[in-house]
Amino acid sequence: MSTDPHSWLAPSHFIMLALLGGFGLIHSGLASLRMAAEKKLGARLYRVIFALASITAAVIVIGYFLKHRYDGVQLWQLQGTPGLPGFIWALSAISFIFLYPATFNLLEIAAIQKPQVYLYETGIIRISRHPQMVGQVIWCIAHLLWVGTSFNLATCLGLIGYHLFGVWHGDQRLAKRYDDAFEAVKARTSIVPFLAIAQGKQTFKLQEFLKPAYVGVAGFIWLFWIAHPLMMRAAFSVRW
Repeated sequence: MSTDPHSWLAPSHFIMLALLGGFGLIHSGLASLRMAAEKKLGARLYRVIFALASITAAVIVIGYFLKHRYDGVQLWQLQGTPGLPGFIWALSAISFIFLYPATFNLLEIAAIQKPQVYLYETGIIRISRHPQMVGQVIWCIAHLLWVGTSFNLATCLGLIGYHLFGVWHGDQRLAKRYDDAFEAVKARTSIVPFLAIAQGKQTFKLQEFLKPAYVGVAGFIWLFWIAHPLMMRAAFSVRW
């Protein structure tokens, strides 16, 4: 394997894919164990374990990505294109709306309230039954436009591949938990964005997005924008 960080075979490409595989194993593996684990540990303790493990793995992946995003072969260079930074930030903001949809109960995420699994068919689920996958694809498009390296391409292919697996895996878990009720929701929703709306199975309702939780999502996007330079400096300070 080449030790040149600017080649197709740079070690960082393979390390990143291994880190993504590890994150997927932790995140999806623990999700698969949820029903059995909650019976033994309780819903709150399980959520704390799941969140700590997933967040730790995600921080490692994000940090490694930030430090090595310019590794590999430069496939295209669009930085300096007029209007591109604003377009990329707009795409990134949209991606976070899908990645962190406000259909989640924020108190349950923090295990302040007892975490539960819901079968949603409102809000962003009307657009896509798997908004996280859609958000990840949008995020990858934005970041590939800005950093056109083979490392970034490999990262995005790995992320999208994992989220496509998550589409199948998520449907399997919901079908196991809700049986016919999920099949009914599945028939009325779509994975492809806006397809169910175009088919007349769903109706876009703006009022469902006018929730306090979406203010939290907007605040998170703003804080992420503010913290972006700090995150990059922190990532570069780590020797990996």
